[in-house]
Amino acid sequence: MIHAQRMTAQIDGDFVVFLIGMRINKPWLLHKWWPVAAVMPRMLAELRAQPERGLLHAEMWFSRTVIGVQYWRSMDQLLAYAKDRQSAHLPAWAAFNKAVGNNGTVGVWHETYSVRAGEHESIYLNMPAFGLARAGALQPVQPHRDSAAQRLRREA
Repeated sequence: MIHAQRMTAQIDGDFVVFLIGMRINKPWLLHKWWPVAAVMPRMLAELRAQPERGLLHAEMWFSRTVIGVQYWRSMDQLLAYAKDRQSAHLPAWAAFNKAVGNNGTVGVWHETYSVRAGEHESIYLNMPAFGLARAGALQPVQPHRDSAAQRLRREA
């Protein structure tokens, strides 16, 4: 549903934003990069089936550079998943290193940000629930929280 009014995201407590992706450097080597691309949906399905692991929400965009945005409840939960020998992550990482390694076919990257409660702001207009608003809750912007500074409680 598209929300025509100004909306913002509400999320309780600290959380983590995890950006992850890959860049297809040699698109003609499909057999090398496709397994890398195909594993992320499996990992997300695993995490969605086990909400106690801490994934709050994830979104993906596909092009030559694939970008995923994930919201996690805590850094500890994200790191625990990354190191869990029973999860899909470690076998996928081992397969990547075996098939691709540093041959340049596909690049992978991630960035991780720990966000303290109240240290974020957002605005959505003419948008469905998206991003942080899907990880938390979408709420109408109140008159006293109309600007980014007000939403951050940093009025001049």
